Amino acid sequence: MRKQLLTIAASTGLFITAFSGNASAHENNYQVRSGDTLWKIAQANHLSINQLIEWNSLSTSVIYPGQSISLIEPHTHEQTDADVMSYTVKTGDRLWEIARKFNLQIQELKDRNGLTSDTIYPGQKLMIKHTESLSTYTVQSGDTLWLIASRHNLSITQLKSMNNLSSDTIVVGQVLKLSSTSAAASKVDALIIEAKKYMGVPYKWGGSTPVAFDCSGYLNYVFNNVGISIPRTVATIWDATKTVSAPQVGDIVFFNTSSGPSHAGIYLGNNQFIHSGSSTGVTISDMNVSYWKSRYLGARTAF
Repeated sequence: MRKQLLTIAASTGLFITAFSGNASAHENNYQVRSGDTLWKIAQANHLSINQLIEWNSLSTSVIYPGQSISLIEPHTHEQTDADVMSYTVKTGDRLWEIARKFNLQIQELKDRNGLTSDTIYPGQKLMIKHTESLSTYTVQSGDTLWLIASRHNLSITQLKSMNNLSSDTIVVGQVLKLSSTSAAASKVDALIIEAKKYMGVPYKWGGSTPVAFDCSGYLNYVFNNVGISIPRTVATIWDATKTVSAPQVGDIVFFNTSSGPSHAGIYLGNNQFIHSGSSTGVTISDMNVSYWKSRYLGARTAF
């Protein structure tokens, strides 16, 4: 009889150890092993089967080895989870489980990390916490410019422009600007896209529609279409905008073709600007060409 009791006690001890070795108050999850049932997991952790089913969004009580089972009710994670900025994927992790752990929707987690599918792999680093309030980001091992841009709802062009990058190459430890000009950068992208829509539209004095533009009519139309109101003539646009020391993409560059500011276009970068020329219509020109270089007055911004 004593031998039987010892055997039972030992078996019980082994049973408890098997569960306690894989789940704790700090981990809040249990990794299913071969032979486990939902009932056994519930009993070992003083829970009901219904709680486990509800907390893990299970449609049945069927579980399988390697599956991660949450042992706590959603939205009751410890404070450390709320402070987590990123999460490194472990073997057996699934995207929906990570999303649930940090109280996120799956699509929200995918959007933050630029994911186009639910596929993840061990060692992959996922952005967890909202980063809209961050103004900088320090590059970590495995980061790419595309991934950082996707995590922070930016385009690669915006990120490169904000950080004066000439290539997509970044290095671990590099600090990148993120949000100081993100809203303006989005508006600039929209402005350039809008401006290029009208390439080839002919020039006409007084023209202010896509049928034909003069230079200021073109600027007025394009800026208004992206929600930025500017005056109708070059001289009044000059007066209404702010001086900048050097043109940035989206700024307005001005030229003296008659008397004072009399022609203008939108700066595209690399000394190029888009404008409606009297002999060309809407086109892209090089500011280094002697005609424009000798008549350049300066740059101003409407942002």
